Amino acid sequence: MEFASSSLYQAHKVALTRQPSPPVNSCSLGSVSVIGFSLPQISSPSLAKCRRKQSSFSSVRACVAVEQKTRTAIIRIGTRGSPLALAQAYETRAKLQAKHPELTEDGAIHIEIIKTTGDKILSQPLADIGGKGLFTKEIDEALINGHIDIAVHSMKDVPTYLPEKTVLTCNLVREDVRDAFICLTAASLAELPAGSVVGTASLRRKSQILHKYPSLSVEENFRGNVQTRLSKLQGGKVHATLLALAGLKRLSMTENVASILSLDEMLPAVAQGAIGIACRTDDDKMANYLASLNHEETRLAVACERAFLETLDGSCRTPIAGYAAKDEEGNCYFRGLVASPDGTKVLETSRKGPYVFEDMVKMGKDAGQELLSRAGPGFFGN
Repeated sequence: MEFASSSLYQAHKVALTRQPSPPVNSCSLGSVSVIGFSLPQISSPSLAKCRRKQSSFSSVRACVAVEQKTRTAIIRIGTRGSPLALAQAYETRAKLQAKHPELTEDGAIHIEIIKTTGDKILSQPLADIGGKGLFTKEIDEALINGHIDIAVHSMKDVPTYLPEKTVLTCNLVREDVRDAFICLTAASLAELPAGSVVGTASLRRKSQILHKYPSLSVEENFRGNVQTRLSKLQGGKVHATLLALAGLKRLSMTENVASILSLDEMLPAVAQGAIGIACRTDDDKMANYLASLNHEETRLAVACERAFLETLDGSCRTPIAGYAAKDEEGNCYFRGLVASPDGTKVLETSRKGPYVFEDMVKMGKDAGQELLSRAGPGFFGN
């Protein structure tokens, strides 16, 4: 089928080049400052100006406040500087302001942008960089040292252990956990011709793609934020890519999606689509603020999945997927998967039980132990 001349292709090409509006007008609410980035020279210290970064897919507004503060912020939010991370910080700010009127005052909430190891090293695949906490370490340090009051994370980036003196007390309502297929010439992975190259830095995605579609190739060093990866796709570096649908929704960029992969075709990463917010263990004031935002159903699902991941001692070098959700009967249904990096071997399991914290953590651990036993030593090739 010739997609290059089809109406699907033409419509999708227009969608890919459309410039979506930013999710939040960040200049009008609160203030933003930067740790680990070079700040521009601003002539007027009383104003916050926006730097516009253009790509062929979007215009991202990152507002860097250099205003002299007239008051001390009640809450300082720490986050990465990517458009998606900022969207998640803005979502957190909006939810806090909706619950607590005192936080709607100008300057009550301040956002600190912190550059992490994962942001600094873009020339290598994540698996080659090694280590855990590639996107959280510097933010956690700022929290512990008192430079910020709360840390907003994508939960799939958070290691299964938490640094001392910090506690992750809050999960916001989870977004769609599925992966999105993005391509200019095909509507699904199944329609890609043999030899097509799919770009993804995720070994989880790579292994599941190659397991189901061994005729395809995967480009592992496909790194960068959403806009960067979409730009690489349009530039012809790969034929297709997969992105978390949750991120595209938060960025209002779902028009870029050719199709959505089912959970049977692509099981998501542990905690995909979930936002986690941490504070210091001795900060009762922040803990109370965050308790007002917590979505308990999401928190329990994430706890189950992370117990599974912790048991497997998963890292960026291990293709692992897991998803827990409440079924129609109100019980927890968990699915877990491990795979060899080349996708030749995939092991899956599932559990069902009460939607209660202790039971769900036990299910996750038990599923992990089963797959460890079935996989045996050397399964992951490291």
